[in-house]
Amino acid sequence: MRRRTAAVSALLAAAALVPAAVPAAAAQADRDGGRNAALQQALDGIVAEGVPGAIAEVRDGNRFWRVGSGVADLRDGRQAKPGDRFRAGSVTKTFVATVVLQLVDEGRLGLDDPLGRHLPGLVPDGDDGAPVTVRQLLGHTSGIPNYTDVLRSGGDDAVRKLQRSHYTPRELVGIALKEPRVFNPGQPGKWAYSNTNYVLLAMLIEKATGRTLDHQIDRRIVRPLHLTDTTVPTSARLPGRHLNGYERLQGETAPADFTDFTDFSPTAFWGPGNIVSTAADLNRFYRALADGKLLPPHLWQEMRTLRETDRGPERMYGLGLESRAAYCPGEKPVWGHTGSVPGYSTFSFTSADGERQVTLAVNTSLTMPEKAGKAALKVFTTSLCK
Repeated sequence: MRRRTAAVSALLAAAALVPAAVPAAAAQADRDGGRNAALQQALDGIVAEGVPGAIAEVRDGNRFWRVGSGVADLRDGRQAKPGDRFRAGSVTKTFVATVVLQLVDEGRLGLDDPLGRHLPGLVPDGDDGAPVTVRQLLGHTSGIPNYTDVLRSGGDDAVRKLQRSHYTPRELVGIALKEPRVFNPGQPGKWAYSNTNYVLLAMLIEKATGRTLDHQIDRRIVRPLHLTDTTVPTSARLPGRHLNGYERLQGETAPADFTDFTDFSPTAFWGPGNIVSTAADLNRFYRALADGKLLPPHLWQEMRTLRETDRGPERMYGLGLESRAAYCPGEKPVWGHTGSVPGYSTFSFTSADGERQVTLAVNTSLTMPEKAGKAALKVFTTSLCK
């Protein structure tokens, strides 16, 4: 009888806990619903400022929110959906840097190896005799000119031409090396963003492994993390459900006159900016970096060692990673990377503690209205900041 009484008492005690749990769950649901509504409002604000479409995914621990606004295709009015694929631009640099650091961990490369040890004769030493090193390429302290500045210097016509272009990696490097050196390799206090650095790093990956860049990214990152919608394309097409990319170039005044940049040469941004992905895949990638699944601690620390840039004190750069202090004023800077190629802008950032990720993609870049860029900031203050 005593055992039965004790069992009944335990059941009654457990039952007494249930009503308390229900309000707690309801409160969490209310908070999540409010967060989703705020995120939707932020994306709607971007579209209201002249961007065709915007999508985002936010992750906070095990919870996530996915929203879309506007259109993915101006021709048929197809709505932008959170799972749509897009060209991620310079977010590619974090993938490339991760593979390079994995090769450092394997002893195939050294962070302070001179580039000429692996790719002899390709890039001359500085005027002071200093060689370009792997670390300098990763952190944009090599002083090598940016080839995309040259290719885009012809204005809108140059962008249209670039869409159908075909370049070899050596040709891209050659375009840059015809320009004056920005500064000598590793010159103290100097930093200059250059896509040429990541063409060279992609070439270095292929030389060190004997396999293609797309194969190495797929084998080392995409497959282990199950990034099912991430590819390094080898053709101009953007397969699967995706955002179409648009720019309103000179002389275009109506939405129907947007230039469609969805299909784009896979060689134009080979190495620095050619990955295709989704918001969910990019968030999983940066979460895996934060969780130590891709790099050993000492190399993850190297990647996150930041230095000042020429873009102001609120933007710093590590090895294939950038940080932004402006997104969450008063908090530690968020880290990740932005990406910009014709037709697409991507922002993929993680909170300083690695717990929260947000990826935002919009289907315009070069001609994004200034007010739309400011509206995009609300996505991050809504999603990343405490």
